[in-house]
Amino acid sequence: MKPAMETAAEENAEQSQEKKGCFECCIKCLGGVPYASLVATILCFSGVALFCGCGHVALTGTVTILEQHFSTTASDHALLSEVIQLMQYVIYGIASFFFLYGIILLAEGFYTTSAVKELHGEFKTTACGRCISGMFVFLTYVLGVAWLGVFGFSAVPVFMFYNIWSTCEVIKSLQTNVTVPGDQICVDIRQYGIIPWNAVPGKACGPILENICNTNEFYMSYHLFIVACAGAGATVIALIHFLMILSSNWAYLKDASKMQAYQDIKAKEEQELQDIQSRSKEQLNSYT
Repeated sequence: MKPAMETAAEENAEQSQEKKGCFECCIKCLGGVPYASLVATILCFSGVALFCGCGHVALTGTVTILEQHFSTTASDHALLSEVIQLMQYVIYGIASFFFLYGIILLAEGFYTTSAVKELHGEFKTTACGRCISGMFVFLTYVLGVAWLGVFGFSAVPVFMFYNIWSTCEVIKSLQTNVTVPGDQICVDIRQYGIIPWNAVPGKACGPILENICNTNEFYMSYHLFIVACAGAGATVIALIHFLMILSSNWAYLKDASKMQAYQDIKAKEEQELQDIQSRSKEQLNSYT
């Protein structure tokens, strides 16, 4: 039987080896994480969530403001209500699509990172994998251009609400000035084209406009549109980040495929050279 001290020493050595192996495994796993793709995915999810969530609630508040203060007849804003409802359904689709697309791009980042890091191992990049990476580059570019349009479109309601808010601030500042009555300062929503010119009342002036600016619907919708616009901008930045990552990974995969072809040819030539040398030795031995 072994002494107790020797047994304890062996157990400690085995535990240290296990800990070392676990540590090396963790380092290897962390080294294979595509941190750039991970950051871009988080930014994309955050931007899309802000745009979709805040945009949906802000559109609902906008309809309420129009129905209560600018278009009391339902037929005047029926088309606008249908368009806003359609936009809300589109928001649902955008949120679902980008949730799946972000996961796919993150998985593609893991794939390309493994392909590059294991270039000299048994890992082999295929033509199909490189084709898929190139397709993602093209699709991300198209989505980036489309989101630039979405970002510009989301700035339109921010501009409209800002004009109304700034007009209310002017009315408040003129309350102490009796020479310029606030009733002459108005905001006509019909000029933006969102409701027809025959809508009643179509505009709000003076204290009525100031009361509109003090409602919770206006306050929430204004700030939610700002956040939605910021979310669209964050999504554009995330897609540009994804585009740079995908382009870089595709170039790495292309170089990796060339390197693999070179290594295969080199290994084949070395094997043929060894075969020739072995046959030459056999023939020399047979002669001697």
